[in-house]
Amino acid sequence: MPLTEQSYAPGKSADIWAQMITFTEVAGLAVAVQLIVTILKMRAPGMSLNRMPIFVWGSLVVSFMVVFAMPAVMLASSALISDRLVQTHFFEPQKGGDALLYQHLFWFFGHYPEVYMIFLPGTAFVSSIIPTFARRPIFGYTPMVAALIGTGFLAFGLWVHHMFVTGIPQLGAAFFTAASMTVAVPSGVQIFCWIATLWDGRLVYRTALLFCLGFIPVFVIGGLSGVMVASVPLDMQVHDTYFVVAHFHYVLIGGFLFPLFGAFYYWIPKIAGRMLSERLGRWHFWLFFIGFNLTFFPMHWLGLAGMPRRVYTYPEGLGWHGMNLLASIGAAIIAVSVIVFLVNVAWSLRKGAIAGDNPWGAGTLEWATSSPPPPYNFAAVPVVAGREPLWLDNGVRRVATGLRSDIREVLVTHLLDASPDHRYAFPDPSIWPLLAALATTAMFIGSIFTPWAVPIGAVPMFVTFTGWFWPKADFPPEGGR
Repeated sequence: MPLTEQSYAPGKSADIWAQMITFTEVAGLAVAVQLIVTILKMRAPGMSLNRMPIFVWGSLVVSFMVVFAMPAVMLASSALISDRLVQTHFFEPQKGGDALLYQHLFWFFGHYPEVYMIFLPGTAFVSSIIPTFARRPIFGYTPMVAALIGTGFLAFGLWVHHMFVTGIPQLGAAFFTAASMTVAVPSGVQIFCWIATLWDGRLVYRTALLFCLGFIPVFVIGGLSGVMVASVPLDMQVHDTYFVVAHFHYVLIGGFLFPLFGAFYYWIPKIAGRMLSERLGRWHFWLFFIGFNLTFFPMHWLGLAGMPRRVYTYPEGLGWHGMNLLASIGAAIIAVSVIVFLVNVAWSLRKGAIAGDNPWGAGTLEWATSSPPPPYNFAAVPVVAGREPLWLDNGVRRVATGLRSDIREVLVTHLLDASPDHRYAFPDPSIWPLLAALATTAMFIGSIFTPWAVPIGAVPMFVTFTGWFWPKADFPPEGGR
């Protein structure tokens, strides 16, 4: 990464960027570990692994991907700031480093699996929304879960298809071409399962479902263009052109933003207790769907016509004006759709219809509590008997687990079948975690300006973490504190 070395990028801008990357990835790793442990050991009794909602499976797979992918980009940003602050020369070829090392470290994290970290939650949203509005369980639960896990594994073998123009050996290019095409298989499995669920369902056309229906063709287009750029000859022709811009947006906006809007319309009644306007929601969907395709589909032709990406202007007479005009009109329509969405949210959260506990008639466990849910979620721990427990007779039972109400006590369950294991008491609220976070933040910020901030900042970090993890006294007997 020579252009971000100190001689080409003086000042502190690159230092701030690199250190904030490291800082945020540390936070991401902490969250991922927390989610993994919570999903595997704190599920509701009866929610065995083969009864977990697909949304939870998606969160679990993405959390494992974060654990294995984030260290690569942390290493890249840490090496870069070391080059700039203490002259380690990891990425300076003239001093024994290798600029391509940065690309390998970045793309190992960035594409893929980082792209899949973005849109796998989107596919999990879709797998939660479609069954509700199709009025039937998801078709092919086991293949859907296998597809999520398979995508998580395959995502770590694709990164070099971004580096075909750097002189990759032919054998290596062939391997990464095959891997980049193979990863489309689990995505195709999910698409066929969604279509089968819709095909055999009794559809209720609400805004959340419309965004899922719009997601499917958009995501298919992005996936097909992804298979195209996985081919070395085509990739070398369209590399750094607007064809890649089109593909990227069809995958990420199609793969995440469409499901995210659908998830917002689906779950906001549970979160806020009020329904969003369906009329404004449909305007939002159609404007966004039309505007998105009008913006990004012409970019395929612009890329094939040679229009480069990352260049803000171009000379006349190249034949790109018409397609760029269409893209600009589409972008304006997208902006209007987002304004409609914001108006809908602002109005509905104040004057929208009261949602009720389960306005969609959904079958998953979050709809078994009030809208919005109380801070403690469930006063009595639910025991589930199926994948869609609210659609089953006696699918949810409330049992007395012996959990105490005078301390923060939760039920820990076994990994496979989610049978009760033991009770765990969380510690009382403490100021130490906040102090530890502030000390860590101060150390990272200080290291932007001097490497001495690391050993000096380690002292308050050690003190605050010691206070945080210092053994506490045993919890009092029940009935007193």
